[in-house]
Amino acid sequence: MVMTDPVADLLTRLRNANMSFKEEITIPSSSLKERVAEILAREGYLADIAVDGEGKDRNITVRLKYGPNRERTITGLKRISKPGRRVYAGRGELPRVRGGLGIAILSTSRGLMTDRQAKKQGIGGEVLAYVW
Repeated sequence: MVMTDPVADLLTRLRNANMSFKEEITIPSSSLKERVAEILAREGYLADIAVDGEGKDRNITVRLKYGPNRERTITGLKRISKPGRRVYAGRGELPRVRGGLGIAILSTSRGLMTDRQAKKQGIGGEVLAYVW
């Protein structure tokens, strides 16, 4: 099966697992999905990620993170740039998510990074998603 939007698939699987308080999910892997999951884990939205298998059989195992009283760490995920409508932001107009409480994931010429990292490096790119 051909997947036209792998980032939307990843975000939807994370959103659904988070809403049903799953501890762990397995997602078919791609390099783009791996980079987005790494950013989410590094920023503290996911507990842990692991890539298993080789070639076409690679999967990403994601452990979701919750607070001490089962509060959700991820309260929202939104896909911004879609295959039908690409959204770009220059270095001077990088988005701020929830007044700086969330992150924007950007695809830049130097790889995937958050809005804060892009601002620090002085570059813009395609806005993939907002996470808060």
